[in-house]
Amino acid sequence: MKPTALHILLAALACAGNAFAEPLTVASSGGFAAAYKQLVQQWQAHPGHDVRSEWGPSMGKTPNAIPARLARNEPIDVVIMVGDALDKLMAEGLLVPGSKVALADSTIACAVPQGESKPDIHTVEGLRSALLAARTVAWSDSASGEYIERDMLAKLGIAEQVRPKGHKIPATPVGEIVAKHEADFGCQQRSELLPVAGIEIVGDLPDEVQYVTPFAAAIVAASPRQAEARRFLDFLRTPQNAEVIRQTGLVPRTAAKP
Repeated sequence: MKPTALHILLAALACAGNAFAEPLTVASSGGFAAAYKQLVQQWQAHPGHDVRSEWGPSMGKTPNAIPARLARNEPIDVVIMVGDALDKLMAEGLLVPGSKVALADSTIACAVPQGESKPDIHTVEGLRSALLAARTVAWSDSASGEYIERDMLAKLGIAEQVRPKGHKIPATPVGEIVAKHEADFGCQQRSELLPVAGIEIVGDLPDEVQYVTPFAAAIVAASPRQAEARRFLDFLRTPQNAEVIRQTGLVPRTAAKP
């Protein structure tokens, strides 16, 4: 059947609506940021897959922390963050029930400024010695830093010696503090240290004191674009994205359910 002028007009309006539709807004924490930046480029290569990216820690008191953004009712469609913090937001009714998707696991690594001597931290004793020898130590105010400050130092029996020279870093990657020689030794998610220039990663924490952080994504309950958000989450966890995630220092869980 030959299209009428009305049909042509309606089709044009539909196209215009798609062209001017608001992009999907995604807020990601730093631990998944390197993988996210590569994956979102692939997603946006397809027409109509526009994304606005926002950044913030999974927890903490900074204004750009993801919980703070949601508390201010910022227009966010998808969050990517530490799994435990995401679960808390889910329990508070801020995320769509059942929308959680497990993406990757992250280990904690430590670094020194580029060119400085690299301590061997592959054993518990080596890590203990490195922390005691450092004049200043940096850790984040998010999941890895909370674990280091509250639990790991006590496990190592050096909390009283290290906490006074420790610096909890809000919002800024720990690696950047180390690169500027504002700390002799810094620890954070390996995926957050890898992209930083001017540092050398000396290794992951030993298995005996390692802390694995899961990263997951979910749809914000107030989002008006939940169908598009679901398609985006399905894309993130597809098996073909596993290698991208792995190359950024994470252990992919792209084919797993939460």
